[in-house]
Amino acid sequence: MGSRAEETKQNQEESNGNMSIETPIIPLLTPYKMGSFNLSHRVVLAPLTRQRSYNNVPQPHAILYYSQRTTKGGLLIAEATGVSDTAQGYPDTPGIWTKEQVEAWKPIVDAVHAKGGIFFCQIWHVGRVSNQDYQPNGQAPISSTDKPLKPQIRANGVDVAQFIPPRRLRTDEIPQIVNDFRLAARNAIEAGFDGIELHGAHGYLIDQFMKDQVNDRTDQYGGSLENRCRFALEIVEAVSNEIGADRVGIRLSPFANYMESGDSNPEALGLYMAESLNKYGILYCHMVEPRMKTVGEKSECPHSLLPMRNAFKGTFLVAGGYDREDGNKAIAEGRADLVVYGRLFLANPDLPRRFELNAPLNKYNRETFYVSDPVVGYTDYPSLDTSSYVTKIKH
Repeated sequence: MGSRAEETKQNQEESNGNMSIETPIIPLLTPYKMGSFNLSHRVVLAPLTRQRSYNNVPQPHAILYYSQRTTKGGLLIAEATGVSDTAQGYPDTPGIWTKEQVEAWKPIVDAVHAKGGIFFCQIWHVGRVSNQDYQPNGQAPISSTDKPLKPQIRANGVDVAQFIPPRRLRTDEIPQIVNDFRLAARNAIEAGFDGIELHGAHGYLIDQFMKDQVNDRTDQYGGSLENRCRFALEIVEAVSNEIGADRVGIRLSPFANYMESGDSNPEALGLYMAESLNKYGILYCHMVEPRMKTVGEKSECPHSLLPMRNAFKGTFLVAGGYDREDGNKAIAEGRADLVVYGRLFLANPDLPRRFELNAPLNKYNRETFYVSDPVVGYTDYPSLDTSSYVTKIKH
């Protein structure tokens, strides 16, 4: 185990030693200081696309959805939010490039803050994971490449997404895209968010530049590892300069092959990014576990995020198929500072409380993840009736 992990484990053991002997420590429910944010526990709401922002505008029903999942001192990451009118590739995903969108986010952010939560906005550009229906004037989507994607079964397992060949960005157009991220970050702060997370994972635009299976450029944004990571790091620098590095995180999935975005040397890619991010002093790095080759399926895997964890100097978040037991283990062993939960948090709005009581969890229903309904599969998952549950476990 490396130095970062050992140091964390030691701190964990010291804090355990200060607690009364009767209550066993639940590592996920120990406090953590993330930059200037005092977190009361380490269970984080993942950025989850829910496709209920009609016409790309956040809706009032999101107020209840996010506030249900808010705890005092808990970190929430909002669903992926488009940085511009060319950034979209799915129906009814929110944006943050217009005044109307910024205003629509405000009451949602206010509701999270009213309950003492810390709220980051994930900003993205889908790149080639799109088609003319989502693009202004029916134009081709933009990417690092002009290689098209094959049709894909959507995450609901039923619908087939069709893509058209993307248009390769010219070198002189790239600063404009970097600027779109900068403005989106500024808009997120105006909407009241505590910070932003750059979506650099899962085969979307930033990942399309980083991964050598996609990026076939011959300019300074293609070829070597350094060149392929240039776009991502220019965005990190621009948003850090705009809103402060202490409000910036990034999500990366070096090992994933989602949307035909694999890399021939994911360890080198992950490590290069972790080390490079230190130069900008950003708040956190959020990495997807190697076992998540695709978004939904966990597989056995010899790879580990530990080298990246040890290289990165800020807060390290991990995601990908975690449950209560292995989340606790990741914290106890110092492999992560915070653990990010998607499907379990979607189905259990009071997930930290259930982890505390070791209560049974609601099962998630995959069929309603992406439907348009403002209630069903969205805000209708029940919380524990804790009074009766606690009485029950005492008897």
